[in-house]
Amino acid sequence: MAQQTPLDGAPRQKRDKTHWLYIAVIAAVVAGIVVGLVFPEFGVSLKWLGTAFVGLIKMIIAPVIFCTIVLGIGAIRQAAQVGRIGGLALGYFIAMSTVALAIGLVVGNILHPGDGLQLTDEVRGAGADLLAESAEEAPEGTTGFILSLIPTTLLSSLTSGSVLQALLIALLVGFALQAMGRAGAPILTGIGHLQKLVFRILAMIMWVAPIGAFGAIAAVVGATGVDALKSLGILMLGFYLTCAVFVFVFLGTILRMVVGINVFTFLKYLAREYLLIVSSSSSETALPRLIAKMEHVGVSKPVAGIVVPTGYSFNLDGTAIYLTMASLFIGEALGDPLSLPEQISLLVFMIIASKGAAGVSGAGLATLAGGLQSHRPELLDGVGLIVGIDRFMSEARAVTNFSGNAIACMLVATWTHELDREQMKAVLAGDRPFDETTMLDDGHGPSADAEPELAQRASS
Repeated sequence: MAQQTPLDGAPRQKRDKTHWLYIAVIAAVVAGIVVGLVFPEFGVSLKWLGTAFVGLIKMIIAPVIFCTIVLGIGAIRQAAQVGRIGGLALGYFIAMSTVALAIGLVVGNILHPGDGLQLTDEVRGAGADLLAESAEEAPEGTTGFILSLIPTTLLSSLTSGSVLQALLIALLVGFALQAMGRAGAPILTGIGHLQKLVFRILAMIMWVAPIGAFGAIAAVVGATGVDALKSLGILMLGFYLTCAVFVFVFLGTILRMVVGINVFTFLKYLAREYLLIVSSSSSETALPRLIAKMEHVGVSKPVAGIVVPTGYSFNLDGTAIYLTMASLFIGEALGDPLSLPEQISLLVFMIIASKGAAGVSGAGLATLAGGLQSHRPELLDGVGLIVGIDRFMSEARAVTNFSGNAIACMLVATWTHELDREQMKAVLAGDRPFDETTMLDDGHGPSADAEPELAQRASS
C-alpha cells in the first residue's frame, strides 16, 4: 500500500507528463520539416509561432536570474567569495573563447570551404544591410558597452530584456541584503517564494514548446529549402564537426580531468534542454532550466547564479568557432583569402568582438558583419553568402554555447569547492530525478525548509 501513496505516485505522473511533452516536441519538429518542404510559403507564414515561444521564454529569463543570484549571494557569509567565483569564471571564459577561435582558424585552413563559390548580385549588400540593422541595437565601443549595463530604473532591468542589466541589479540587491543582516531576512524569504512562482510559470510555458518548435522549423525549411544548402554543405559539415570535437574531445577531456565525470553522461542529463535549443535555435530558451538543473546536480546557488548568466554573455564558444570559420569562408569565396598575419590579427579582434555579441538579436551574423566591417570592409558583401544557412548553423552555435556554459559551471563549482559530489553522483545515476513541475529540488535547491537557513545566514 505504501507504494501507492500520493507522495510516491505523484513524481511518476509528473515524469510521464513531461515525457510526452518532449515526444510532442520531436513530432512537431518532424511535422515542421514536412510542411516547410511541401508547403514552403505556408511554412514561412508560421514563423510567428516560433518567435512567440522564444519571446515567452525570454520574458522569464530576467526574473530567474534575479531570484537565483539574490538568493545565492544572500546565502554567502563573505562577499569576497562572489568576487572569487566571478573572477575565476571570467578568466576561464576568455581562455576558452580564445581556444575556440583558434580551432575555427585551424579547421578553416584545412577544409578551405569557400573555394569555387561565386558571389552573385543577389547576395551583395546583405552584409551591409545586416550591419546597419544591428548597429541600432549594439552598443558603440567599450564606453557604450559599459553604459549599456546600467538600466534606466531599478525595475527596468527586469523588463528591458538585457541579461547583463538583470545580472548587475541582482548583484547589487544581493550584496545589499547581505549587508542588512537580520533586517534583510524577510526580503530574502520573499524572493525565495518569488523564485518558486517564476519556475512554476516557466513550467507552464514549456507546454507550448511543440507549437513553437513546429512554427520555427517550418519557417526556416520553407524559406531556404534543400537546394539552397547543397553548395554550402562543406562549411556546414565542417562547422558541425568542429563544434562536436570541441565539446566532446576538448571540453570532455577537461571535464573528466577536473570533475571526474564522463561528458556523455553529463550531457545526457541535459537532453531535454538540447531538444529545446535545436527546436528554437536559441540557447536562451534553456537558460532558466540550466540554472535549475545545475543546482539540482549539486552546484551551489552562488556558482549557478553567477556562472550561467555571465557565461551566456561572455562564454560563446560556438559563436567564436563560427566567426573565424565564416570569415575564412567569405575571404576564399570572394577570391581574397586572408594571409596568416591577417588571420592572427582577425583572431585577436574577434576575441573582443565575440564579447560584444551579448544581448544582440542575431548575434552571430551581426558580430561577423561588424568584425569584417572594422577589420576587412572589402569582405562585408560576402556575409550574404551564409545568410541562407545561418539558421542551420545557429543550431550548432547554440548547442555549443550551451554545452560550454554547462561544463564551465561544473568546472568552476569544482575549483571553488562548491559542488555537492554526493548529489551529483545520485542525479547522474538517475536516482534523484529532476522535478519538471516545480523545477526546484526540495532536497538540494530552495524550499520551505531551506528558507529559515537562508534567513539565518543573511542575519549573520
